[in-house]
Amino acid sequence: MSAAPAEPELSEEEHAAFLKGLAQFNDRLFFECHDTLEELWSGIRGSPRDFFQGLIQVAVGFYHLGNANPAGARSVLLRSLERLERFPARYAGVELEPLRAAVGEWLRALETGARAPAEPPRIERVAGGPA
Repeated sequence: MSAAPAEPELSEEEHAAFLKGLAQFNDRLFFECHDTLEELWSGIRGSPRDFFQGLIQVAVGFYHLGNANPAGARSVLLRSLERLERFPARYAGVELEPLRAAVGEWLRALETGARAPAEPPRIERVAGGPA
């Protein structure tokens, strides 16, 4: 079994950008979240880079859904899960398990034509966590 990915070490400015991106996601500003997190992601190195890319892909997937592009949403949401599955249930102050489960529900709906959840997921933060 491989070791858990190292936690990201963020500067104060990067941490602020991370929180801003999470807030944008939870406010359903998926395009803006993508932009904010992508700017942060561009400076990240090592295993945390995949974590940030996974979050960006979730935002892009829901942006595609909001623009009537289910095929694009499905493709990018699948890739987001592949990235986010590499991380523990709690990582960088984020509760990943509920997010992964919600993305999985949306994917099942997209793949089967079943009814999608009423709302996009929220990104939950760990109580007392760094984010």
